[in-house]
Amino acid sequence: MTAVTRTRGRYEGRHRRLPHATATTTGVARQWLALSRRSLHTMWVHGQLFVAVLAPLIFTVGFYLPLRLVMRFQGIDYAQFVMPIIVLQAMAFTAISAAHRAATEASNGMKARFQTMPVAAGVPLAARLTGCLVHSTVSLAAALTYGHVIGFRFSGGVGQAIAFCAFALLVGFTLTAGADALGTATRSPEVTSQALTLPQLILGMFSSGFVPVTQFPDWAQGFVRNQPISQFAGSMRALADGTATLGQLVPSFVWCAGLIVVFVPLAIWANVRRG
Repeated sequence: MTAVTRTRGRYEGRHRRLPHATATTTGVARQWLALSRRSLHTMWVHGQLFVAVLAPLIFTVGFYLPLRLVMRFQGIDYAQFVMPIIVLQAMAFTAISAAHRAATEASNGMKARFQTMPVAAGVPLAARLTGCLVHSTVSLAAALTYGHVIGFRFSGGVGQAIAFCAFALLVGFTLTAGADALGTATRSPEVTSQALTLPQLILGMFSSGFVPVTQFPDWAQGFVRNQPISQFAGSMRALADGTATLGQLVPSFVWCAGLIVVFVPLAIWANVRRG
């Protein structure tokens, strides 16, 4: 065997062990990591991570203080009762921020620039959603810290506490996917913020997050009980108290699954379409 033959064999052996698909996957992972770092850097520079810590404090003070005495007279531990809606509002605020970032990138030409570069189609969206996950995690940690100060406790054990946090982040992901789709499609930070704020306020106030369903008029109780915010808040309340059952959690997961089935394809479509 000549030296040239041996060299050719070693070259071919190395390339058989490193298929093209592996190199492509590595490239996509590097693109995702680089754009995720860029997203987090942007959030840090513009103070969005600071707002992620501040917003739950505002929600905690604004939601807990006005009704705590009224609920105490009714025998309700309001810190335990109101904590889920504080967390859900923090997740909704994360979604509004996500829509604003997506609309900004679509309006300032960054989306078009990514489409002309050798960047995988779904990477910019995945990077923004990664940044949103970090934003949601920071907001969740801040909300739980403030909740601990007002008296909120996990009494269902470590497992259900982890489930509480995981479910909150799942809701946050669901909302941010829809918000990203809206922001990318409209390309207007102002329009997206206004379009998302009103439904958040209406569904939040018209839910069992602040007061029990029985305190609403009879004609409204059916809607209040079954709308997604009430289902999410009830499931999180049961997880925190350690009283959650599978039957109680199923409606919340069905709502999440249904919204994900709608929002994620819309987000992908809005990000890959040109123009």
